[in-house]
Amino acid sequence: MVFSSTAGSKSKKGMATDLPFFFLFLRNVKQKDNLMRIAVVGATGLVGGKMLQVLEEQHVKTDELLVAASEHSVGKELLFRGDKLKVVSVEDAIAASPEIAIFSAGAAASKTYAPRFAGKGTFVIDNSSAWRMDERVPLVVPEINADVISQDSHIIANPNCSTIQMVMALAPLHKAFIIKRLVISTYQSVSGSGIKGLRQLAREERGETVEQPAYPHPIHHNVLPQGGDFNADGYTSEEQKLIDETRKILHAPHIAITATAARVPVMGGHSEAVNVEFERPFELSMVRNLLQTMPGVVVHDDPSSCQYPMAIEAYDKDEVFVGRIRRDFSVENGLNLWIVSDNIRKGAATNAVQIATYLIAHFFKQ
Repeated sequence: MVFSSTAGSKSKKGMATDLPFFFLFLRNVKQKDNLMRIAVVGATGLVGGKMLQVLEEQHVKTDELLVAASEHSVGKELLFRGDKLKVVSVEDAIAASPEIAIFSAGAAASKTYAPRFAGKGTFVIDNSSAWRMDERVPLVVPEINADVISQDSHIIANPNCSTIQMVMALAPLHKAFIIKRLVISTYQSVSGSGIKGLRQLAREERGETVEQPAYPHPIHHNVLPQGGDFNADGYTSEEQKLIDETRKILHAPHIAITATAARVPVMGGHSEAVNVEFERPFELSMVRNLLQTMPGVVVHDDPSSCQYPMAIEAYDKDEVFVGRIRRDFSVENGLNLWIVSDNIRKGAATNAVQIATYLIAHFFKQ
């Protein structure tokens, strides 16, 4: 996959093809020293900090780690593997030509800086929405479709948090029974809105005034049927991400999908009620076996003892938890699932680090 250098041109879907030509010989030059330099862009943010934690926990090969952020954070110190690292500017990180850059700096920053890293031969893993639906950019959940990454995939998109946990459960079922339709209801924690969301809930719980709130209404003791901004058709951006990204990851544009995203007063962990209609008949025992054997998925389902996935138990864990597995008797080949995961870990940081680990294993000399 080599992208055109024609700035401002349009793809078939009207997306700007502003990615530069990726000079692959630069990568060959950099590999001669056999060092692994990784940059985390947006390292001072909520997800960026978790990326550092996961990189450390998973002992990812890192000869040099660059922590980059906006100008007002330059010079701050962050801990990594017992060392204090000074935050550098994004420009300095680009100049260092790291082998991998993991982004969690927002869509605008990704649009601006990701192509510049890629033009230096860097693999960019982007956690924002900037590149997800670009047909030239792989949208990756490693347990499902890491094979879409190639040597030329210099920008790789991390899916939305709600999408990741859902497709982790759906992918093995789709392969076996072919998904025909999905009805999705999400119950998303305030951490999905970053530090602003966490701050708003915490201050409202204390009865404090919230300046510059993350939401248009109070979230404490409340549920907001809004995830992101509203589109012209009445769907929100979070709902549209679930629809579009699921089809892309599963390579299934035919799936009929509708979604409602709600924000709930929970600090961390997203929960989803997912109704699935398959084209083929299934047995619940087969569903359970497929889920139990899917890497990264944990079946937690014992109604007799009130055992089912909960956000509080998924906190700071990498797995996706599935329960309330039962037939939907209102349609032929219908199934209900309850899916829970930590949206900051598997829904963002962990998935990005897993992609980095895949890149190191497949495209760099060890």
